[in-house]
Amino acid sequence: MWGTTQQERMQRRSNAAVFVKWATKVDRIFSPWRMEYVRQAGGGGGTAACVFCVPDGDLEEPERLLVGLYPGTVAILNRYPYNNGHVLIAPRRHVANLWDLSSEELRELFSLVSLGSRELAREYRTDGMNVGMNLGKAAGAGIAEHLHVHLVPRWAGDTNFMTPVQETRVLPESLLESRRRLSAVFGPLIP
Repeated sequence: MWGTTQQERMQRRSNAAVFVKWATKVDRIFSPWRMEYVRQAGGGGGTAACVFCVPDGDLEEPERLLVGLYPGTVAILNRYPYNNGHVLIAPRRHVANLWDLSSEELRELFSLVSLGSRELAREYRTDGMNVGMNLGKAAGAGIAEHLHVHLVPRWAGDTNFMTPVQETRVLPESLLESRRRLSAVFGPLIP
């Protein structure tokens, strides 16, 4: 503080106070429609079978929403999507942590994430893509016991008031139509 005027010190304090006020302000948008998912068995820690643990024969069952089944990985549509084309990529082995995967499982998982992102971008003509993982309940995982990667197509201007104001998502394509489209592009992929 040596060599500064009282006015400069007061200005620093004022700036610090504004920063603290700005840094501690938190806006919240509640999403109560997600409780249906959290409460259902399997989604929020219930006892139903894991949606990612898929036997070979289930690929043809439309209600499973599978778009690709590979030796060590599965691609499935999110039943509660943020956008059309929201795909989940998971190892077929039931594991919660990345470090529990073998090097071959990791390679196949992230190869499919890369290939799947490219195919989603082509099929849906996206402007961007959210790719992410929530590992553990504290990180926001809906199904914490089986790790999975989210691929969420994004378009410029794809946000609107409907979700926070009306508790409604606007999805112009049905899940079964998304499954039909994406099965055609994910099925032939070789991760």
